[in-house]
Amino acid sequence: MATAPAVHATAKGMTRAAASFLEALSDDEKAKTVYQYEDGERVFWYYAPLNRHGIALRDLDADQRGLAYALLESGLTQRSYEQAKLIIEHETILGMLEKERGVVSFVRDPDLYYFTIFGDPDGEGPWGWRAEGHHISLNFSIWGDRIISMTPFFFGANPAEVRKGPKKGLRILEEREDLAFELMNSLDQGQTSRAVIYRKAPSDILTFNSSQVFLPAEEGLPASAMNATQQGILRSLVKVYVDQVPADLARERMARVEDEGFDDLYWAWGGPVQMGEPHYYRIHGVSYLAEFDNRQNGANHVHSV
Repeated sequence: MATAPAVHATAKGMTRAAASFLEALSDDEKAKTVYQYEDGERVFWYYAPLNRHGIALRDLDADQRGLAYALLESGLTQRSYEQAKLIIEHETILGMLEKERGVVSFVRDPDLYYFTIFGDPDGEGPWGWRAEGHHISLNFSIWGDRIISMTPFFFGANPAEVRKGPKKGLRILEEREDLAFELMNSLDQGQTSRAVIYRKAPSDILTFNSSQVFLPAEEGLPASAMNATQQGILRSLVKVYVDQVPADLARERMARVEDEGFDDLYWAWGGPVQMGEPHYYRIHGVSYLAEFDNRQNGANHVHSV
């Protein structure tokens, strides 16, 4: 007998949040914000600073901004919501650093984060939403009371560690980096030789902004070749990514990882195993992929998806 599709309490909250946000927009603002669900714009995503489709925070009044942030919050836990807000605020820190270095680049502006709705939240068909800007790309699709997609989910940070100023020591995404080093430093020589697939860290996450993933699944060290302690660290790292979304979604996603075989997850590393040196990792299984890269800006610029 086929398993009934899961009902997600989160879907109802997203639908209410999206409908309230749209209701607060003028017709002209809606024209910027809403696309058909089948539009090709829905499968385009990117984490670099660029001009985007959708409506930017800079074009919203205070009430509309509050509703946009409520939509953002509907797809996140309290922790990941705070991380998202910190990433947005981080643009001011990056802007000051670049100004000090005389770097001319894309304008660093916390108001350049865009919200887009695909389809009709109050309709009977599937619909989706995207919140995106530099170092954030969140993408959800909903159909009735089900979340049918919650990826790609991208967070980044530049600088990965703030090294001066009032926020000195801030590392927005520290857990996903620290656990990775803990795992690598727990491996013996034979395990390490299997885990390290690149002598140098790639220049970025290998999947970039692809809408489909094409990577060799069986590269690196399988979880089946780890001891219980190492598997525990890997499971904690997997959950760092899974637990970015509300509990009903995270439980279902983690159960799928376990059902497909946790032992069949592969851990792959690129670069030296020293903090401060450029490094990369990925966790890859049947339907699970997490990538992390910290190479740019002297290994102080994180991309993770």
